[in-house]
Amino acid sequence: MSDSDRLVEAARAARAHAVAPYSGFKVGAALLTKGGRVYGGCNVENASYGLTVCAERVALWKALSEGEREFSLIAVVADTDAPTPPCGPCRQLLWEYCGDIPVVMANLTAVTARHQMRDLLPLPFDGRLLGR
Repeated sequence: MSDSDRLVEAARAARAHAVAPYSGFKVGAALLTKGGRVYGGCNVENASYGLTVCAERVALWKALSEGEREFSLIAVVADTDAPTPPCGPCRQLLWEYCGDIPVVMANLTAVTARHQMRDLLPLPFDGRLLGR
């Protein structure tokens, strides 16, 4: 099984834990470290919506909080026919902490798209602009 296939399966499994009582839109994500560890995440909603956390950020924060700093791939799964890409804030954080990694988008049965982060977030704001 390829890393991409393994990650899509992990994202599907994470999606099953999504807490989406308001939108009903459940998303799962799985992030692969360069060392081979997989961190899954699901979206978690609340009544204000503004405090909702996306699946991609949950996976990233779990990995970062465990000391991981190098990543090679992320998969995002939603129950849609069209690809469901990361939202703007997730793209920013993925770029900043993961760099130009591949992003695999899938639904419950198939992969729907593959993109590099540079294609999803052209002209990113990052540490280079801060003189670092």
